[in-house]
Amino acid sequence: MKRQKFLSNFIISTMVLFVLCASIFLPQSSFPVSTVGLPIYKGTSKDKVSLMINVYWGTEYIEPMLDVLDSYEIKTTFFLGGSWVERNHNEAREIVRRGHEVGNHGYFHKDHKALSRQANKNEILNCHKIVKSVLGVDMQLFAPPSGSFSADTLDIAEEIGYNTIMWSLDTIDWRDKDVSLIIKRATEKASGGDLILMHPTKETLEALPNIIDKLQVKGLTVTKVSEIL
Repeated sequence: MKRQKFLSNFIISTMVLFVLCASIFLPQSSFPVSTVGLPIYKGTSKDKVSLMINVYWGTEYIEPMLDVLDSYEIKTTFFLGGSWVERNHNEAREIVRRGHEVGNHGYFHKDHKALSRQANKNEILNCHKIVKSVLGVDMQLFAPPSGSFSADTLDIAEEIGYNTIMWSLDTIDWRDKDVSLIIKRATEKASGGDLILMHPTKETLEALPNIIDKLQVKGLTVTKVSEIL
């Protein structure tokens, strides 16, 4: 009995030691890009960041924001609400035409944490279907509205083929319409791998060139979310 207990403890200790050594000595690329079933709050890149532009409104600022991004030769990620795409085919197509990545932001901007499993599936899948129909894109990134999710949300997103994306820096531009504050929140603590959340607002459009300039001064390249995971 003592011998069996000793062997059991030895095996468990060896496994723990192996995992610990692997996490310390193996390069990061030896591990999978995403952790299955868990939301991603920050990417792994050391010198790249992404601007997550969530879109349900602010249509009039989309094209001017695209023009700013073009002037810097930057491609980033727009998370599109399905109901917005339904109403704004041309603007959605322009985002893709200019080379930007698009992600799923649900169909009606609902609180996913409060939804049933089936309602979660409907929100994500209906957005996927309209984007596929209008843009011909199979999205793989899902950003839950307001960052609200449940275990069902994560499970359904994974089942459909999505990584669930959160953020590490939030401009809170939808609430605080202050250009200098938006710039500060997007850049002051920015580092490699950051996912910087913003929306198409008048103040964000005005802040955007300054944000990009400050990130570049820090040696950070702005790119698509999928390229920093």
